[in-house]
Amino acid sequence: MKKRLFLSTVVTAVTLASAGVSFAQDNTFKVGLILPMTGPFASTGKQIDAAVKLYLAQNGDTAGGKKIQVILKDDASTPDTTKRLAQELIVNDKVNVLAGFGLTPLAFATAPLATQSKTPMVVMAAATSSITQASPYVVRTSFALPQAAVAIADWAPKNGIKKVVTLVSDFGPGIDAEKFFKDRFTFNGGVVLDTLRVPVRNPDFAPFLQKVRDLKPDAVYVFVPSGAGAAVVKQYVERGMDKAGIKLIGTGDVTDDDILVGMGDSTLGMVTSHHYSAAHKSAVNQKFVAAFEKANGGLRPNFMAVGGYDGMRVIVEALKATKGKGTGDDLLAAMKGQIFESPRGPMFIDAQTRDVVHNIYIRKVEKQNGQLYNVEFDTIKDVKDPGKAK
Repeated sequence: MKKRLFLSTVVTAVTLASAGVSFAQDNTFKVGLILPMTGPFASTGKQIDAAVKLYLAQNGDTAGGKKIQVILKDDASTPDTTKRLAQELIVNDKVNVLAGFGLTPLAFATAPLATQSKTPMVVMAAATSSITQASPYVVRTSFALPQAAVAIADWAPKNGIKKVVTLVSDFGPGIDAEKFFKDRFTFNGGVVLDTLRVPVRNPDFAPFLQKVRDLKPDAVYVFVPSGAGAAVVKQYVERGMDKAGIKLIGTGDVTDDDILVGMGDSTLGMVTSHHYSAAHKSAVNQKFVAAFEKANGGLRPNFMAVGGYDGMRVIVEALKATKGKGTGDDLLAAMKGQIFESPRGPMFIDAQTRDVVHNIYIRKVEKQNGQLYNVEFDTIKDVKDPGKAK
């Protein structure tokens, strides 16, 4: 049995390696886009898929003499499914690039396949710091959680928040959010009274929030995956924590643009740190938001959308740079070091870490034209991932 398993693993590795060597012989450049289009994180897939389509609609679906074909696959945010789909895309469809990856476990499941097949893997959503270290073929256009966590940990003590309880989802980016916030907050003289972790699947925030209320901190610092913020805020208000003087702060996931509109006035005044807001004041972003909403029935783009939009740009520009003839290694080299103006603001792909470097903004929920937005009031420029920065 062990011999059979070993031989199967060897055959798979050889097949993947062979698939990665051959660049598409026809006139098509294939992007395998793996996203959670169903299940609890379907909003992430919907946002990224819409953004990828928008980029190609605005910029054309040919580059470097190749026709760009996006092959969308739904992994329902299940790592085993992600891995199987990635393998099929590499071996059967002979994709030139893998992209998407709505959650950290999905990116980690795929990274070894990208390495074996030498296929560039553009991470458009997952945010755990170490993802780019899981394979030399990973390039990230989303963000790294420590970037946002450190920024709010610097802001809070300067603004009357001295005692905090952290409340995070119990998986990679949540652990990053907790660690980097706690380390920086305590360095700045703050006190973390407790660190609470909530299951990712079917979370019930109520007992954790009750514990926070009992501890009476100045604030609760929250990280949850995209789309889960509404549940946290609802239960925070139901427990009267806002009236008890316990502020809610966090990374931008908790006041996600996609769901903020429907979260109600209880969010007014909430302060978060993040790399993107639909209210970001730039001509590039205003054009992006208007086009995205028009193409998607008024849906407001969130930070997942901008990760997908910029990810598609990085892929297309690499295709142009290699004139449609490059191998996986050539494409990867052309992705590294790209510098451009994103809807989020200026950004670049660090050539050494293959990770995104961008501004982090401190934002407050306010009303503009009768709608709730994350309004930026401070900027920390060119933030590298503190998990990698020396």
